[in-house]
Amino acid sequence: MMGDYLIKAVLFDLDGTLANSLFDLAFATNRALKMHGFADHDVESYKYFVGDGIPKMIERALPENARDAATLEKVKKDFTDYYKDHHSDRTKTYDGVPELLKKLKEMGLILAVVTNKAEPLARQLVSGLLGEKTFDAVNGQREGIPNKPDPTLALLTMEELCVKPNECVFIGDSGMDVLTGVNSGAYPVGELWGYRGEAELKANGAKVIINEPMELISVIKELNS
Repeated sequence: MMGDYLIKAVLFDLDGTLANSLFDLAFATNRALKMHGFADHDVESYKYFVGDGIPKMIERALPENARDAATLEKVKKDFTDYYKDHHSDRTKTYDGVPELLKKLKEMGLILAVVTNKAEPLARQLVSGLLGEKTFDAVNGQREGIPNKPDPTLALLTMEELCVKPNECVFIGDSGMDVLTGVNSGAYPVGELWGYRGEAELKANGAKVIINEPMELISVIKELNS
């Protein structure tokens, strides 16, 4: 065993880790912005808008002088009304992700999703892309629980799965994700096929950074050796 870890569960971020949802998020947000007379943004900009939940994404997309509560709520409503029926128009799992999940399950590991995406949308998206039986838990943004990198949702997920923090890997594409792993006591893994870069992952405490999904298998085997 490497250090104090013996891995029994893997907790995944969703957007930018399991699924490339950037185009659908960008299209739905840009549509809502234009409905209210605001300028839209190129898809690449959304790599830095997403990650902290839909309200924060909407806030970042709006001009600084238009981020009052009333405007945020109106734009968010128009986003949500459209996105709930179009969240998978062009959203797909990343290459290698289904194979990774299959291998992890064959190894007997428990799998979960911990995301800042609103929980009903997260469940709908995960079920549609990867099936209802792939994950043992899918937990997202909900009333009364702070967003990642606060560890609360990750810790609640661990409790639900009956595992301890040092029995978990937390993997994601952003500094916020690896910091969630750090804050929760899980083993924080950063990945480079998502939206952010290596410098951000290292700065927030990633213990290892991988380039391809299947590389996670070697990380877990080394931790458990």
